[in-house]
Amino acid sequence: MKTNPGRFFEDYAVGQVIPHAVPRTLSGGERALYHALYPARGALYSSDAFARACGLPQSPMDDLIAFHTVFGKTVPDISLNAVANLGYAEGRWLAPVWPGDTLRAESWVIGLKETSSGTTGVVWVRTRGLNQHDAVVLEYVRWVMVKKRGLGPAPEPVVPSLAPAVDPAQLIVPKGLDFTRYDFTLAGEPHRLGDYQVGEFIDHVDGVTVEEAEHMLATRLWQNTAKVHFDSTQRPDGKRLIYGGHVISLARALSFNGLANAQMMVALNAGAHISPCFAGDTVRAWSEVLAKAQTAAPGVGAIRLRLVATKDGTPPFQLRDGAGKYIAGHLLDLDYWALIPL
Repeated sequence: MKTNPGRFFEDYAVGQVIPHAVPRTLSGGERALYHALYPARGALYSSDAFARACGLPQSPMDDLIAFHTVFGKTVPDISLNAVANLGYAEGRWLAPVWPGDTLRAESWVIGLKETSSGTTGVVWVRTRGLNQHDAVVLEYVRWVMVKKRGLGPAPEPVVPSLAPAVDPAQLIVPKGLDFTRYDFTLAGEPHRLGDYQVGEFIDHVDGVTVEEAEHMLATRLWQNTAKVHFDSTQRPDGKRLIYGGHVISLARALSFNGLANAQMMVALNAGAHISPCFAGDTVRAWSEVLAKAQTAAPGVGAIRLRLVATKDGTPPFQLRDGAGKYIAGHLLDLDYWALIPL
């Protein structure tokens, strides 16, 4: 058989290394489409002149462009037969991605566990993205629920132990980054690291209603081939599941209102897609300040944020109920570090 039906849960083994196909060269085209699909307005990713004033040779590609590109490479091997992408941990952006860079990806399996239904299993993989110089630009762990081919016996469960957060001492600041001459007027807001307090909540106010056409374009842009995003027969309800990364980018872009100077994502501590998103849902976002840290770069601090995406009028700042369960109406719970002026 020459066609590829995709891997099922039985096709994975702990320690298995999977090189992913189809490297991709990125250009200003991806940036333009990214900024058309999401209300992304980060100055560092929008202006070469702004980036040069901050010590970089030019504007790098948006951090989530790198993430989506690497993620998309992994889908045919990891989540083509996924039921849902469940979460992330131990993610770090290790080097900027520049227009003209070519990215490829490789993963290795670090955990397996059959679900109680016996029809699916959870697969944990550690993925890294490399550029044309074989330098690692991004690494992260994710876990995904995958269909089983049959109802046969499952392997002994192996659940990896993952760090609850990336240590701020392990954050990588791009070479040359310097915020001592940072232009707050051009960036859009006056708020620097010292203006935020640990425990502070920020309602990002704005909302975006997800359109089917935009989601389909975005998912194709990142060459994400997961069947649940395109094929309406894959779900009993006949709906096409919105790619979780689409929700991440929407929420991150919405967070500009209140966090315009949280310029670069440098670590992904944890993340969970709480509930499915479908066309017609209106996505809103709020953030909580979890921690602050210094870096060795001049004028550059780090802020740890919880970014929460909700849908259809769910009130902000109420994430879990008294029993510790997520309240209905939440889509995303993402914990990340970003670089911000001191």
